Parts: sequence; structure tokens; C-alpha cells
Amino acid sequence: MLNLLSFYASRGLRVARASGQYIWDSSGKRYVDAHTGHGVAFLGHNNPVIVRALNEQLSTFMTAPQGYSADVVDEALDMLSRVAPRGTTHVTLLNSGSEAVELAIKLARRATGRKGLVAFTGSFHGRTAGALSLTHNPRYRKPFEPLLSDVRFGRFNDVGSIDEVITEDVAAVFIEPVQGEGGVRPASTHFVRAVANRVSEVGALLVIDEVQTGFGRTGRVWAHEKFGVSADIVLAGKAIGGGFPVSALFVKEEVASSVRPGDHGSTYGGNPLAWAAVSAATKVLLRDSVPLRAGAVGRVLTDSLEESLTGLIGVRDVRGEGLMIGVELRFLPSDVIRCAQERGVLVLRAGATVVRLLPPYIITPEDVGVITDVVSECVKGASARWAG
Repeated sequence: MLNLLSFYASRGLRVARASGQYIWDSSGKRYVDAHTGHGVAFLGHNNPVIVRALNEQLSTFMTAPQGYSADVVDEALDMLSRVAPRGTTHVTLLNSGSEAVELAIKLARRATGRKGLVAFTGSFHGRTAGALSLTHNPRYRKPFEPLLSDVRFGRFNDVGSIDEVITEDVAAVFIEPVQGEGGVRPASTHFVRAVANRVSEVGALLVIDEVQTGFGRTGRVWAHEKFGVSADIVLAGKAIGGGFPVSALFVKEEVASSVRPGDHGSTYGGNPLAWAAVSAATKVLLRDSVPLRAGAVGRVLTDSLEESLTGLIGVRDVRGEGLMIGVELRFLPSDVIRCAQERGVLVLRAGATVVRLLPPYIITPEDVGVITDVVSECVKGASARWAG
């Protein structure tokens, strides 16, 4: 029997089934899932609307080249037009966030005729070669260099660094409204507006990476809406398929008009199942007022965690947007993550010292209480050991 080539440390949990905001292991133990596969199951595990749409499409046809037209594509385009980022006119589906970043790089270079790319300290845009080039942490990049050479990093949330890095040789600037892997760090409105203004001045493109933040998690359909800026390219993923592997790239007309046949291709990107999943997920988003619910329950959970943890010697900060929450510690979070899992709550790491919580929008007040109690208990225990 083959061994698994795994790039992740084992969590020691054998999943048996999942539903809504819960996962059960092979022993029958139930967990409140505030991990959700790095945010993928934001609409809940096995959301019945999405499962039904996938089953219907499976029984019809599951493979069709992108050059063909189909009702499932038209239906999804109609649904997406109701939630598309402001100013965008075209969309294409791909398989992952990293693949969406790769295409954004290509489209930016095609549209501008330039090569330079800008991202920011703390950024995470993926692990494929181009996306990895825009990911700031050297721990991810260095083993695989040389990567793309025309990349520079500005200082996140530092307006003073903008003019230094965004110059007239830049094709695109990539920014996350809330840095996920970088430590659940929200961008400031002043910073994002300054970036957008500078991008416009030099004739570059603004690419907003909403792979983790988008589709309602932060309390808005798109997290960048709060800044009052309009992006040339918006990237979505994770939650947009309700658990099905899919990403989306939205572009303005000016970018779409530069595209030529053969500029990109993907065997599985935009397959019929992906369109069905995205269409159904969008129906759920609209029907259930998901952003409003995520914003409301996110505030309750954040406030609850702040009340329980603020002032604790091992805690630096509790922060986030909607249901994207980080507890920054003064020590590595491994013990807290392990402790929480033992007590029935699944969380994950962000950056070096942040416990990240990405629960589904359907968590109940009881779930909020469980998450708060467990995370607080585990953080307090780890803090005492660290301080002692």
C-alpha cells in the first residue's frame, strides 16, 4: 500500500462525517469547526442547497470544455452578477486561489505591457511559483528560489512605503483586505485608499485578493467594500464553492478587452460542477443574508473572546473582521491549538503566534459559548506555563 505524500503535519484526527458547523471523528466525538479547511466550509459542511445542485449536475453531465456553452454556466453568471465586485464586468472560474493569482499576474502583464509586481509584508497569495513570489514569508519562498524576479514588497499599512515600491514599471499591486496567513491583520482604510490612488497615478492595476475574506466572511460580500475603492481584478475562492474546489477571478472591462484566445487555459477550471456549486453558494449567500449574519455573530464572538482574554499576560491582541478572528499570543500557538482540539473545538494557526478562527456563518450562541470557553481555557493554561 502506498504511503501518503503529505505537506501538512498530522492533526491526529480521523474524520468520519461532517454537517453544518460540526465534524465527527471516527470515535463519534463531535467538534465545533472553527477551522473549516482554512475557511472553505464557511457556508457549512454539506450545505444541502449546494449538495443538491452538485448531485443534479452530476446526474446530467460533469465534464465539458470551456469553449462549450451550457445552462449551468448561464445560471451561475446570472447569480454572480448580483454579487460581483463593483465595476467588474467579466468572471472566469479556476480550481484554486493560487491558480487565480497566477492568472491575475498574466492578465496584468498582458493589459499593461509591464513586468513589475508589488505585494506587502505579511502577504500570502499561494504556493505555486508565481503566487509564491508574491508571498512575503521567506520560510515559504527561499527553498524554491529563484522565483519571479520583478517582485517587490511594501510595508503593510505603512503609507510612507507606497511611493517607493509602486512605480511606473509596475503592472499590478496585490493586496489582501485582511491578511490571513499573515496573522489576521486588517488593512486600514487610509492605507488601501492611498495604494489605490498611487496605482491609478502610475497606470498599474489593483488586484484585491479576497480568496479568504470574500463571499461574506467579514460581514460584507467583499471585504474591500468598506474601503470605498474599486479593483481592476478581484480574486475569490474557498467559500465561493461551498466546499467544492473552485476559485473565481473578476475583472473590469479594460482588463477583459486585452485578453486573447490562448492566453490561458485550464482543463478543469470552470467545469460544470464548479459552476453548479458557485451558483448554489450564491443563492445561499443571498437567501440567508450571509454577510449580515456573519458580521453579527462575528462581533459577538470577538467581543466574547476579548472579554475573556484581554489583560491576560500571554495575549497581545484579539482582532478580526466578521468571522475571521485572530488571537495573537506572546508564544507559539501549537499547545493552544492542540488543547482546543482535545476539548472539541478546531482552530488553526496564522503567522507565527496567532490562533485563527474561521467558523461557518451558522454557528449558534451555544457554539459561540463553547468556542469562547475552550479557547480561553486553553490560552490561559498555555499562558500560565509560558509565564512560569
